[in-house]
Amino acid sequence: MKALKTFHPIVTSLLLGTVMVRAASLMSMPFLAIYLSKTTAMNPVLIGLVIGMGPLTSTVGSFIGGTLSDLFGRKKLMFSALFIYGMVFVGFATAKAPWVFLLLNAVNGLCRAFFEPTSQALMSDLTPQEKRVRLFSLRYTAINVGATVGPLLGALFGSVAANLAFFITAAVYFMYLISLIILFMIFPIQQAGETSAHKITFASAIRVISKDKALFYFILAGIMVNLGYSQIESTLPQYLKDSLANGVLLYSVLLSLNAVTVVVLQILLMRFTEKLSMLKGLIVGTVLMSMGYFGFSLSHGWVMFILSMLVLTLGEIFVFPLGGVIIDRLASEKLRGTYFGANGLRSIGFFAGPWLGGLLFDATNGSVLYLMTAGVVLFGIVLYTSGYRTMVKNEKKRKKEAS
Repeated sequence: MKALKTFHPIVTSLLLGTVMVRAASLMSMPFLAIYLSKTTAMNPVLIGLVIGMGPLTSTVGSFIGGTLSDLFGRKKLMFSALFIYGMVFVGFATAKAPWVFLLLNAVNGLCRAFFEPTSQALMSDLTPQEKRVRLFSLRYTAINVGATVGPLLGALFGSVAANLAFFITAAVYFMYLISLIILFMIFPIQQAGETSAHKITFASAIRVISKDKALFYFILAGIMVNLGYSQIESTLPQYLKDSLANGVLLYSVLLSLNAVTVVVLQILLMRFTEKLSMLKGLIVGTVLMSMGYFGFSLSHGWVMFILSMLVLTLGEIFVFPLGGVIIDRLASEKLRGTYFGANGLRSIGFFAGPWLGGLLFDATNGSVLYLMTAGVVLFGIVLYTSGYRTMVKNEKKRKKEAS
């Protein structure tokens, strides 16, 4: 809590709000497939289409949302997204027709695409450069605190009434919206987009992004890492179920271990990670994640799987928070939202990963799959290094031109 006091009150509110809304979302969304199978006549294929629609629109819409925040201001977009978010979850709780659920999850993905990059850009706007590594580390911790609590609450509320978790999630979003409206009234701020919208256009933002080779390398590296990370939710539960007697139980233990380890060690390692250079942090983290997947390929019992997950989680602690730091360093003040939005393209790895992993798992076995996953993630080092060197080169060039 002491670390939070060093940030702007709006930044502190957004960090605490991240815990609330992530917990609220995860008390309902992971159970959406179960809810649809119990309360509707939808078949598994249609349910899968509904579930996949949210991540799809989120990835497609992230760049648009980030750019709109640069053009028209962070506040308007965040308030609109939170209100629609709340209405979406009211819809989940009351809808009956399959096409309605499909539409609702599509809008849910767009809200995420609009709110996430915009809130990250705003936090960066209001935080001094020297504190931003800590900021994004705390944000990542907040996400995992919510991820630890949310599913447990969802299981509890789901046992009371099938749609109760959706109503509670909606209420949390509405309360978050009201609290932010009050906070912005108490602490009025000058935002991107409110004074400089005439200086940039959507087309000019696209031109800047498309020419940034460093951003391209970093996004590709993020896709490689996410291709690997997606296996935790797609092929890993299948592999454990098929290869171990208590595989399903072990999978639950691994997920809880991952979330709790991030929450505990993120805070303990924060000062250490702040001292590392960006590239060293990315390399250390990527190597550790790759070692974790390599460990999965060799694992045949609980101990090895648990140790492998711990190593993988350590790598995650280094890599994932640096994603925000990278984008903040690449972006100009006028296009910060646009860059955070473009960073959402890394989620392509979460789409392609389950499909590619499923093909490999079906064609070979878990050992081969995770060995290849380790190689794919390790290749991210080449892309991170290329991106970092390109970024440094561009920074030196701009300084030379300015002088």
